[in-house]
Amino acid sequence: MRLLPLALAPLLAVAAAQTHAQTDEADEAAHALAQDAVIVDTHIDAPGVLLERWADLGDAATDREFDYPRARAGGLDVAFMSIYTSAAQDAAGTAREIAHRQIDAIEALTARHPGRFALLRSPRDVDRLRIAPDGTARVLLPLGMENAAPIGDDLSQLSAFFDRGVRYVTLAHSAANRVADSSYGSKRRWNGLSPFGRQVVAEMNRLGIMVDVSHVSDAAAEQAIALSTVPVIASHSAFRHFTPGFERNISDALARAIAARGGVVQIPFGTAFVDPQAAADTQAWFRAVDAFDARNAERVAAGQPPLDAAAFERDWAAAHPARETPIESVLQQIDHGVRLLGVDHVGIGSDFDGVDGALAQGLRDVSAFPNLVAGLQARGYADADIRKILGGNLLRVWAEVEAGAGR
Repeated sequence: MRLLPLALAPLLAVAAAQTHAQTDEADEAAHALAQDAVIVDTHIDAPGVLLERWADLGDAATDREFDYPRARAGGLDVAFMSIYTSAAQDAAGTAREIAHRQIDAIEALTARHPGRFALLRSPRDVDRLRIAPDGTARVLLPLGMENAAPIGDDLSQLSAFFDRGVRYVTLAHSAANRVADSSYGSKRRWNGLSPFGRQVVAEMNRLGIMVDVSHVSDAAAEQAIALSTVPVIASHSAFRHFTPGFERNISDALARAIAARGGVVQIPFGTAFVDPQAAADTQAWFRAVDAFDARNAERVAAGQPPLDAAAFERDWAAAHPARETPIESVLQQIDHGVRLLGVDHVGIGSDFDGVDGALAQGLRDVSAFPNLVAGLQARGYADADIRKILGGNLLRVWAEVEAGAGR
């Protein structure tokens, strides 16, 4: 190690002290803004996890990424609870029941902690509900339905779920359903939206439910954006610009179409979306699953026992360890969205509790929003624009969808 000249050492010590002071100041500024701004996260998968393993999210729940103490430490005000159902549950005919059970769980949570949580059904109620009568800051819980499978082929189910608090619906998830094609896999049932799916979009507009084009095929997204009479959202979609060929992420052309109609693209924190190598792993996984299923179908047709699916998944996980992704990958996504669409059309949809912990560094749970704020401040974003990204843009779109209901 080379020693510093004696005359220079004190100067460097002073500079280092000033740098630490500036860092502390920046952290304080980020925390202050996170607490003062209205932060809206459009995608947290807590409800499904609650059905698998109950935890009281009003108190610290160390095996989860969302709970009340950490949400408030991070400044989170509005947390869309994702009512997720799988393609397998759709095929089994259980999706509707499971969706209602997840909503029951969130209602039970708010009933248990009325001073900490409240159901949110309209953006007009944010200011009224975010502070409880005793002065405690609440976390407000609107509902988003990830996968239209619970609707089945019954349009009236949209009204039923609207009455229970659902305020956006992701038209499909990992496979085509009765409404739309999925971005995953090569099988396209409808070449976009089904005829029933077109009715679903119109009925969502009539009721005031946001149309969500995350997860759907490019054709389905393009058709939904064109059909909708109000802005649409992508509740948790990163930009395909960084992950070429990964249809699950949104193309620049589709993002521009969303913005042109007044909508917003909400950036997730999951490594599979924001990290090019992790995205490649995800695409490879779906190809491997398709090949595995095809081999099993052949074996069953030949009267042979099926291959062990659990062993297949273990072998895959061992060969494809989780990747570490820096927070800069998420910040780059936001930068790209702002350059492409303007600051009025970008927001956040974390996917907390939905990606098995595979999240960008510094954004591992709901206490981490100040880290995102600090990163944006360091990149030169004005506080007013950060407020838009944190939640203002989504609340604007939600209000426009609500105002358009019944037209």
